[in-house]
Amino acid sequence: MSRPFYITTAIDYANGAPHLGHAYEKVLADVLARHHRMLGDDVYFLTGLDEHGQKVQQTAQKRQIEPQVLVDEVAAVFQQMLGLLNISNDDYIRTTEPRHKVVVQAFLQKLFDKGLIFKATKSGWYSVRQEQFLSDKDRDAEGNWPSIYGEVTQTTEENYYFKLSQFQPWLIEHLKDNPDFINPAHRRKQVLEFLKEPMNDLCISRPKARLTWGIELPFDREFVTYVWFDALTNYYSAVVDKGRWPADMHVIGKDILSPPHAVYWPCMLKALDIAPPKQLLVHGWWTLNGSKASKSDGNATDSLSFAQKFGTDAFRYYLCREMVVGEDADFSSPNFAQRYKADLGHNLGNLVNRLLNMVGRNYAGTVPAPGADEELEQNLRKLWTETERKFFAHFAEAQISHALEALWVFVSAMNAYIEARAPWKLAKSAETADRARLDSCLAHVAEGLRLTATVLTPVMPKTCEQLLINIGLPVATSFASVHAWSTVCTGAKVAEKCILFPPLEEPEAPAKA
Repeated sequence: MSRPFYITTAIDYANGAPHLGHAYEKVLADVLARHHRMLGDDVYFLTGLDEHGQKVQQTAQKRQIEPQVLVDEVAAVFQQMLGLLNISNDDYIRTTEPRHKVVVQAFLQKLFDKGLIFKATKSGWYSVRQEQFLSDKDRDAEGNWPSIYGEVTQTTEENYYFKLSQFQPWLIEHLKDNPDFINPAHRRKQVLEFLKEPMNDLCISRPKARLTWGIELPFDREFVTYVWFDALTNYYSAVVDKGRWPADMHVIGKDILSPPHAVYWPCMLKALDIAPPKQLLVHGWWTLNGSKASKSDGNATDSLSFAQKFGTDAFRYYLCREMVVGEDADFSSPNFAQRYKADLGHNLGNLVNRLLNMVGRNYAGTVPAPGADEELEQNLRKLWTETERKFFAHFAEAQISHALEALWVFVSAMNAYIEARAPWKLAKSAETADRARLDSCLAHVAEGLRLTATVLTPVMPKTCEQLLINIGLPVATSFASVHAWSTVCTGAKVAEKCILFPPLEEPEAPAKA
């Protein structure tokens, strides 16, 4: 029986165009979802759009259009990005949908009925950009408000509050008892450090006098729901009728780990007697030539046009290979070109071309059965066994970059194996032993490519499909066949040629948002 696996991304905020950070998070989650499907798991993959809040209302007012018109436009653009990047999500939730609103209001009513929501008038500092009240601990070392908060003003306002503070002891114990709840581990340590200070109760409403674009509180129609309480609920509202909860993995950026996902969300669920998600997978930020890539800083990469120009799979590979999950990474056009040429073109692509050329020339396009079994062949098979172990171990930790690094050691070894075997020389020999070596050389390269393309399919699905078809094999849908070296390629009919990665000129610097 297949194991259920429910994975989500953070839902994007409907106040701008997609950028590199959005693209990476979707690709990361998609690769993990596809990997789990090939493991045989019953995967459900959710992404979507966060559509309420003050910034959306203000943008719509400036354009003199209704907020719903604005978010419909933004949703179309984000869904276009999903198509371009070949994202295999099972669902796309929008927080303006009735199925979401009804769950948010049910949550609020239950918390209110349990006495966990109260009304109070408070004065404090408010960030319009982040749509949240701030405290002095949010200031920097010099006592100033960091730029991420934008304009910060003193506000006195009556609102409703969730008794977040009473769940602080439980949350600390939960983090200590569940070391895998936040991955990587150093992010968990940061949250525990954050929790050393007493938590304030969470303001979960905004008065309609200044914000009308939101979900009304079911117990007071003069207020709408705070955007974070609304947005976080999407993970549950999308699957409440599907029996999928709890989520196995929330894929999020480090900027929204604490407090939203690591504090607000688990405490909300605890208050509602609902199990927390099993893991928060926290990725870092992309920089662009050393500067942070973001909408607000005006230097966000135009990921859509970049993927269109150089190919979706090459773009997916670069993002997965370049960023170690949990750390930051820098995006640069020269580095992309180097990865494309070295890893994809000269290494993997060249290996495929060598195989097709030699099989076509010497075997009328049919992969031979392995003949000689000497030390070179034995070493290659041993290396695959080690590669396969490392590859799946790294994926189990969601460290895709490390998995690809291990896989490319094997790809490079196959090229070195061909150089050592020199099949172009063996083909000219009249010796029976040399013909047996030629048989084995091409059979082993074909099998090595089959194994490589199979495990690489979640990262580069279209490319691996093309690769397998061109070496005469069916498209990979399962990892079941990769755990042992086989002779399944024997007798396969290969294509005459296959250009997986066309040569490209040095790409220009990515367009800026």
